[in-house]
Amino acid sequence: MNKKKIHAVILARGGSKGIKNKNLILINGKPLIYWSIKSALECKNIKKIWVSSDHKKILFTAKKFGAEIIRRPKKLSGDKNSSESGWLHALKYISNYYDVNYIVALQATSPIRNKNDLRFAIKKFFINKYDSLFSSSLNNAFFRWTIKNGNLKPNYNLKKIRPRRQKINTELIENGSFYIFCAKKFFKSKKRLFGKIGTFLQKKSEGFEIDDLEDVRIVNSIMKSKKLIK
Repeated sequence: MNKKKIHAVILARGGSKGIKNKNLILINGKPLIYWSIKSALECKNIKKIWVSSDHKKILFTAKKFGAEIIRRPKKLSGDKNSSESGWLHALKYISNYYDVNYIVALQATSPIRNKNDLRFAIKKFFINKYDSLFSSSLNNAFFRWTIKNGNLKPNYNLKKIRPRRQKINTELIENGSFYIFCAKKFFKSKKRLFGKIGTFLQKKSEGFEIDDLEDVRIVNSIMKSKKLIK
């Protein structure tokens, strides 16, 4: 596995609607971007860690904590730009200097990961010969409702006896914490999930994503309870 050329890519644009400069907000005493860099640095299977951003301070901070940097064009850094476009840009840039076989794409807004998550996920990826893999969490919200044309609609039959949780099929949430995929096949499909797809199950707290200030308070509390070090 060590011979595989695996690179980590973290997308961290400067703009954010929920929290201004979200990727630099302090989480457990360190900038948010730090925690994903730290996760990648702790995984010996990863050759290089790259942070792609349109924001000078994010790039400066990323370099300070041990990542290589990629200046992403503004035209690829807007709200409507997909992560795929950012990964493609990063992959083309990296390929100018290094051979890249596989990408581990970490989400900067998911700061909580088990120390061994990436290592075990990469191991599972190769053992099962996956083309792509996503991190996931168990979905405990079994009784869900949607609003359609102003009307509430349940995902279960109200006329039947309410099903017991044990009888409901297990569902997984694609939590976005990280993805792993074959670089060559990603170039061709331009989608994050393709071919033979696998998943790596994380605890619910480890897939927690920061969107607003309430999430910041929750994540700080979780990190303190887990005694995660900086």
